[in-house]
Amino acid sequence: MTQEQYILAAQPNPLHQRGASVCGAQVYPAVGIYGWRKRCLYFFILLLLVTMIVNLALTIWILKVMNFTPDGMGNLRVTKEGVRLEGVSEFLLPLYVKEIQSRRDSPLILQSDRNVTVNARNDQGQLTGQLTVGSEMVEAQCQRFEVRSADGERVLFSADEEEISIGTEKLRVTGNEGVVFSHSVETSHVRAEPFQDLKLESPTRTLTLEAPRASCRKDLLLQSSEGEIFLDANTIRLGNIPLGSAVDPLEGAPAGTTYTKQTVYELCACANGKLYLSPAEKGSTCQTTSNFCLWS
Repeated sequence: MTQEQYILAAQPNPLHQRGASVCGAQVYPAVGIYGWRKRCLYFFILLLLVTMIVNLALTIWILKVMNFTPDGMGNLRVTKEGVRLEGVSEFLLPLYVKEIQSRRDSPLILQSDRNVTVNARNDQGQLTGQLTVGSEMVEAQCQRFEVRSADGERVLFSADEEEISIGTEKLRVTGNEGVVFSHSVETSHVRAEPFQDLKLESPTRTLTLEAPRASCRKDLLLQSSEGEIFLDANTIRLGNIPLGSAVDPLEGAPAGTTYTKQTVYELCACANGKLYLSPAEKGSTCQTTSNFCLWS
C-alpha cells in the first residue's frame, strides 16, 4: 500500500458523518433505539398497560360493590322528594337535614350506644330546646313542654316555669300509694271510680276541707278512730230527717198519734247512727219513738 492510500484509509469516511450522495439523492444513516434502552421502553409500556387494566378492574369492582346506579349509591337513593336511605345507616359526622321521615309501613328508629340528643337552635346558633334520651332518664330542656291530642287541637299536658296543666277529662293515678302533694291542692271536683270508695286521709296531721257547700249521693261516713269529730259553725242544718211516731207501750205498734201542730222536735239517734226527729215534750220522747230504728 502506498503512502497516499494509507492516509486515505486512516481518514474518517464522510458517508458515515454527513451522508452520501447516491444517484443524486442525499442518504443519512438509520436512527433508532437499540439494546437495553429498547427493552426498558417496552417494559414501561407493558407496565402502563397492566396498570390501566388493573385500575379499570378495580373501578368496575367498586361500582359493583357500592351498588352505583343512575338513582344513587348503595342504600342511598336520590328521588324527586329528596334523598332516601334504605336499611341501616351510620353517620360518623354531623348530619344537617330539613326533615327526616320514615317509610309509610315502618317506624323511624334512632339508635345509639350512648345518649340520643336532639338540639334546636335559633339563627344565632343559641340552644333553644334539647331532648336527651339516655339509659336512665329522658330529659327535655325547653321553655314550654306540651303533649297534644292526636288531632293536635287539644293540649293534654303542658309544663313551664310557672305551672303544670293537665287538660284531660280524667286524671287516673294507679299507684298503690296514691298521690302525694307537698303543698295545697285546688280542684273543682274529686270523684272516686265506680263502685270504689273515696278516701281522704292525713295519718299524722289534720285533714281540713273548706267549701261553701258539700253534698254526696249516698252515705257520707265521718269516722275518727282515736279522737272526736268536731263541727264548728254558727248554724248546723240537717235536712230531710224522718219524723218518728209514738209507739203504744203495750202492743209495740204505732199508736197513731199525730203531731200536726208540732213545731219543735227532738233529734234522736239510733244505735246504727241514723238520725230521726221525735216530738219535743217536757221529757225526752226518743224512747217512745225508738221503734223507728227497727223499721228503718
